[in-house]
Amino acid sequence: MELQHNVVGWFEIPVTDMERSIRFYEKVFGFKLSRHKMGSLDMAWFPSIEGSIGSSGSLVHQPEHYKPSPDGILIYFTTTSGDINEDLKKVEKAGGKVLSPKTKISEEIGYMALILDSEGNRIAFHSRT
Repeated sequence: MELQHNVVGWFEIPVTDMERSIRFYEKVFGFKLSRHKMGSLDMAWFPSIEGSIGSSGSLVHQPEHYKPSPDGILIYFTTTSGDINEDLKKVEKAGGKVLSPKTKISEEIGYMALILDSEGNRIAFHSRT
C-alpha cells in the first residue's frame, strides 16, 4: 500500500495547568490555540490548515488519563520562525527549558533542538536550515 498522506493524524500533549501551557505554546510559537471543554476533558487545539496533509493536535488536561513526562513520545514541531535559535530564545522566557541547542541531524533532514515545555513534556523543534 502506498501512503497518501503523513502517518500522524493527531497528537495530544498532557498538561497539569492549562492556562500556563496555553501561554507557553502561544509565546513560543506565536499563534493562538482554541480552547474546548468537553465534560472532564479540557483541550486547547493547535491551529491547522483545512485540507492540508499532515497533523494537528491538542494540549489536554484530564489528570486521570494524561500525565506530562519528559520520558514519553517525542513530538517534533516545525519551527515557526524558520530559525531554531530564534525559537529557543523564547523558551525560557515562556517558562520552559532548553535541553539541547540547535544540532545538525544530517544534510538531508536538517536541524533539531530539544526543550521541556512549561508542563515538563520533552518536545523538539525541527528546521531544514
